[in-house]
Amino acid sequence: MERKPTKKAAAAATAAAHVSAAVAPDTPAAVPATPAAPAAAAKPASARVLLTEEQLVAQPARDYMNDAQLAFFRDRLRRQKEELLANVRDTSEHLRETEATSDVSDRATQEEEQALELRTRDRERKLLKKIDEALQRIEEGAYGYCAETGEPIGVRRLLARPTATLTIEAQERRERMQRMYGD
Repeated sequence: MERKPTKKAAAAATAAAHVSAAVAPDTPAAVPATPAAPAAAAKPASARVLLTEEQLVAQPARDYMNDAQLAFFRDRLRRQKEELLANVRDTSEHLRETEATSDVSDRATQEEEQALELRTRDRERKLLKKIDEALQRIEEGAYGYCAETGEPIGVRRLLARPTATLTIEAQERRERMQRMYGD
């Protein structure tokens, strides 16, 4: 019952705004009220429905990194981050639950498995940092553009590697320089 008065009040306010705009369209109060209402109503609908990969790839180049695309990548990065954090919790539990064995070969196997898990978690820790940096670039409006050239990285590359900061060409140049001169 609390919603009905709110809806009626909103409808009355909208009707009043349309009437005031029709009566005095050049007044400062009437001009911003009309365009702002449709824009505010459109944002939540586009924010709730995420694009599919097919829709993302099918969008024209002029729409590169629009709000819908940014929402898609923000969601993908957040889900990937949650998955990695869950892996960290599982690994921590697994390492705590590991029992010490007296057999030398069993102990060696166990230590090797733990070392492998820790290396994997270290790679995932670095990936978490890259995910946080990518989410920050989304907020800053720099996501999807090459850090070296400023050119669009490309939707297909970002689908394959959402944390990419360089175009394929810039990445290849960097790798060639690393091979020639080392790290």
